[in-house]
Amino acid sequence: MRLPFIHYKLETPELIQGVVLFTAGLGMIEIMTSVMGISYEAALTITILNQFLMLIPSTFGVPFVSGFITALIPLIVVFIGGFEPGAEAVQAVIAVQLVLAFLFLIFGISGLGEKVVVNLPPSLKAGVLIGAGIAAIMTEIEPGGRLAETPIAITVGGLLCLFTMFSLHFKKMSIQNRFVRFIASYGIVPAILTAILVGWLVGEYPTPSIEWGITVPSISEVWQLTPWVIGFPGIDLLIAAVPTAVLAYIIAYGDIIVGEQMVKRASEARKDEKISYSFSQMHLLTFVRNLLNGLFAPHPGMSGPIYTAGVASVTERYTKGRKAMDSIYSGTNTMLIAFSIGIFMLPLVTFFRPFLPIALSITLILTGYLCITIGMKQVKTEVEMGVAGIMAIVLAIYGAAPALILGVVLYFTIENTGRKRKKQNKEEIEEEQDIV
Repeated sequence: MRLPFIHYKLETPELIQGVVLFTAGLGMIEIMTSVMGISYEAALTITILNQFLMLIPSTFGVPFVSGFITALIPLIVVFIGGFEPGAEAVQAVIAVQLVLAFLFLIFGISGLGEKVVVNLPPSLKAGVLIGAGIAAIMTEIEPGGRLAETPIAITVGGLLCLFTMFSLHFKKMSIQNRFVRFIASYGIVPAILTAILVGWLVGEYPTPSIEWGITVPSISEVWQLTPWVIGFPGIDLLIAAVPTAVLAYIIAYGDIIVGEQMVKRASEARKDEKISYSFSQMHLLTFVRNLLNGLFAPHPGMSGPIYTAGVASVTERYTKGRKAMDSIYSGTNTMLIAFSIGIFMLPLVTFFRPFLPIALSITLILTGYLCITIGMKQVKTEVEMGVAGIMAIVLAIYGAAPALILGVVLYFTIENTGRKRKKQNKEEIEEEQDIV
């Protein structure tokens, strides 16, 4: 266990970043109010409770900044979109969260999670990721979507986000210029703030009505949304939630691999601290978070093991030595504590309230870009590309269950045979694919 002021000190840079980056979590309020059909006050309270639950893994020694399963957001929207907003939609979220908790528990104890994900065919992995990316972009560009309603703000914010996160030119600028490097350290926040300013200047968003004080959670209203009041999901709904929960686990496991690579790099740069954690520990703590969310604060983002942008920021500063950051746990925990501090600052919360669609849109645009690029790297042959592409389209339009079924069928009817032949005669199969 690691407690503030006892096992680690608070880090000023992470405090500042966290008080700004908590706005990314507010973006989920838009989904809760529109798709789940709950009030703003209830959605804000669920967000507050979720922020506190995010502290559990790092408090018990996991060196990751925890967060949502971001790539799942468009897919969960597709799933819960098939239910009536209100109690039905909330029950659907609870069902996915409870099934996902069970998966983390079983795979964490048994160690099967690694075997399942590692042995999953690349075409199916790619189909999941590309499908999630397509779904994320579709939610923005569809008729009547947020891009159609506020085209200038979202276009400016989306392009600026992709430029600052992925442009080689911007990376070169950040190396040469301290101010640009400072902007880059805040991830997607500069893009969100710029889009807010532009949207307000051109009249796409109203002037916020700022209130002073602290945020008061509406616990009683959230209690009315828990399974203890509206009822637990039936067996049919739990079965229907399984495909979406399986996709959530696959995506989350991929995030774990990314996080492990970042922490490994940081550990190699710092020999003064031993970073110790286990696969099972991470799974069990993620199980606890999803279970508590599902029982008391159903959250459509699910409880994921890693907030990639936060981990990248912490590990990058950690590599600069102990003078820069005392411990990786001080950086990780400080950022998560700052998330909870920020969401209780009512002036900040009320300022961002009118602009929540912007935060959600930019998050989905970034997620879509990442999912598509990472997914495309998974496939090498034409057959794999075809299976992944068809699965991705079905996933984005019809949801998890049809996509998983179709992906497995295509794999065994087309790709699996091709893979065997490829092992026997690689040149022959490549020639056959060229003919097709």
